[in-house]
Amino acid sequence: MEKLIGDNGQPHFGQFDPAPADINYRDCDLRSPMDRRRGRLARHFAFNQFQFVALSSPELIVGLAIVDLKWLSNAFVYAYSPLSGAFEEFSFLQPLARRTGIETRPNDGEAVFHKGSNRLHISAERGLRRVSVSLASGLRIEADIDEGDAYAPMALCTRAGYQGWVYTQKITARPVKGTVHWQGTDHDLAAQRSLGSVDWTAGYMRRETFWNWGSLSAYLPDGRRLGFNLVAGVNDTGYTENALWLDDQLIKLSTVVFEFDRDHRESRWRMRSQDGVLDLSFEPAGRRSERRDAGFIASNFSQFFGRYTGTVRLPGETLHVDGLWGLAEDHYARW
Repeated sequence: MEKLIGDNGQPHFGQFDPAPADINYRDCDLRSPMDRRRGRLARHFAFNQFQFVALSSPELIVGLAIVDLKWLSNAFVYAYSPLSGAFEEFSFLQPLARRTGIETRPNDGEAVFHKGSNRLHISAERGLRRVSVSLASGLRIEADIDEGDAYAPMALCTRAGYQGWVYTQKITARPVKGTVHWQGTDHDLAAQRSLGSVDWTAGYMRRETFWNWGSLSAYLPDGRRLGFNLVAGVNDTGYTENALWLDDQLIKLSTVVFEFDRDHRESRWRMRSQDGVLDLSFEPAGRRSERRDAGFIASNFSQFFGRYTGTVRLPGETLHVDGLWGLAEDHYARW
């Protein structure tokens, strides 16, 4: 499919293979709850986009995102060492999304954010997703995520409220090469067997929403790559974005239940899929959190780094997950 929005001004819904080339939201016939057509400026400022990238290994976990809410943009970068527990994060805001842009083509477009001497750039082209970060703190990232011939993302478009919709495209456990310079040390991502995950999401989202999320990108003892993307609370409208990857194979999952204590989120979490494939526990070891209430925009965000343990039951074999490093998140948003 070349374009998500059809000639009738409405998006195509469902899971896609291959993924749409262009999320052409400007062609959307967006309406109000009273079925009145929304104007060009209303369509522009109601459209949200973000791109999140994680680079994960037992030695280093890096997360970064560019978020364009039109009225405001945000970028963040963090680095966490599972070996030492060292953690550092950086977050930046731009009113009216100045010097921020995310193109509408998930597989060959760019995302940029600049503020002062801080720069984030993500680009996709010719089977690679290139990540380049340069911060005033001295943190530098130059990484290439493999999105070659075996690239099989989970691509999905679902309804969001009466007239809205959300397109999301995710993948985990992709090979990575490059370098992260952090706190005076150069980390060779290929030598550390780092794996990458990408979340590219855009749409006319619910004004107020929340989600729980779990993600893994790791090597099994036999050398195979295992990744998963687990979500509850968003995009659950007859479809789910729950999926796992075993090497280059995408395997869809049913609804996932998250069990945790919101008053004690640092305690153990449990995630299990209703089809019986996944039964996992998650032990948080570190945390990035943020609470921001700007009136019309608000966020209550906790993302944890920690270890997954449990089982993945597939036809013909059961995979044992034993202390593999991954991410989990509890997130409320008003935008």
